[in-house]
Amino acid sequence: MLITDGTLITNETPNRILSDHALYIEDGVIQAVGRTDELLARYPQAERLNARGQLVMPGNICAHTHFYGAYARGMAIPGPAPEDFPQILKRLWWPLDKALDRDSVRMSALVCLVDAVKHGTTTLIDHHASPNYIEGSLDVIADVVDWAGLRAVLCYEVTDRDGEEKMRAGIAENVRFMANNENPLIAGTFGLHASLTLDDGALRACADARPDGAGFHVHVAEHEADEDDSLRRSGRRVVERLHEYGIWGDKTIAAHCIHINETERRILQETGTWVSHQPRSNMNNGVGAMAFDHFMAQGMKVCIGNDGFSNVMWEDWKAAYLLHKVANRDPRRANGADIFSAAAYNNARLAERFFPDMQLGVLTPGAAADIILVDYHPYTPLTEGNLPWHILFGFEASMVTTTIVAGAVLMRDRQLLTLDEAEIARAARELAPRVWERYTANVKAIL
Repeated sequence: MLITDGTLITNETPNRILSDHALYIEDGVIQAVGRTDELLARYPQAERLNARGQLVMPGNICAHTHFYGAYARGMAIPGPAPEDFPQILKRLWWPLDKALDRDSVRMSALVCLVDAVKHGTTTLIDHHASPNYIEGSLDVIADVVDWAGLRAVLCYEVTDRDGEEKMRAGIAENVRFMANNENPLIAGTFGLHASLTLDDGALRACADARPDGAGFHVHVAEHEADEDDSLRRSGRRVVERLHEYGIWGDKTIAAHCIHINETERRILQETGTWVSHQPRSNMNNGVGAMAFDHFMAQGMKVCIGNDGFSNVMWEDWKAAYLLHKVANRDPRRANGADIFSAAAYNNARLAERFFPDMQLGVLTPGAAADIILVDYHPYTPLTEGNLPWHILFGFEASMVTTTIVAGAVLMRDRQLLTLDEAEIARAARELAPRVWERYTANVKAIL
């Protein structure tokens, strides 16, 4: 396929913006980049997709999400509103994940995948939990990811809050999925909930069960309660405690890291661990703001995720840009170039750890053909230098018109080609009342 008549944003280092350029794709890989007239002459028989002057960019990547949270949208929490994040966990997320069965796991993933295709998010790193449906849950999610045609990294959240039997079932699900997955667009990692719901026996069991070369995906110090719990358990802070079990490394994702100290930061940096920042979620939960500028200045591998919010990744770019300014009362914080570096460059390098044979997040020959078309027509100059601010102040979710993953067109001119949005929404609505009924019963049991 030949994508013609576009303005290419290559996301190289340094970045390039190339007007009236084209891409030639074959076998899911970008084979050639050049001026439109040159590639039309070189590939006259190729199927053509005319970009009509739109921006042609690498697809967005989400470093941390939760498909299973989809059924929380519009759902009432019984009783008084939770007053802090530990209450949100106990009265929203933990009763909700217990309410999920096979069908609701499947549909919660599908609605998130529709959202991703529509809004140009081509790779998602998911963190799943469904303690009453563990075995095979990752296969159910993988099947719908395959149906959608997206790229994803999947794991199951191991925790001991539901007892040892389910903790060990979670370990087995991670190990089984990583051993059996053969889909080139899907990878697995080893999910952990957080230090505050993992005792020493669970951590040792996870460390012992980890397959060779695998990393972990774990929440870290999202709230002070995680640090307080770790100090009570071990006399050490979260990062130090988990370090004793070999959790950190260059295939491990530490999500949030809001309340870590300098010693913990240094451990994460020295081990090459990736830190994922979810600004919309952090604001919603009132948990604080990570030390974004400090981490970036010290060369930390900071990425951007959405924590189960909508898969419009530019919204998390924008939230990060604004959050740190208001949290620090300093408009110099979270420079747009740093936001772009974390969300575009670092996210791509993280995804490549799970797809080591692919170059992701860039429009160059040899890179994966994960591409979006964006109907953005700037009324001021658009350059490599000011691109981050055009994205932060000008890009909107509705501007994504076409989504391509591994050379397959998943949406063209805003029409989904692999997923039936209306039917998926209808089926999800049909299931929702039963999920909400089970959730409400779970909450009332603990009130």
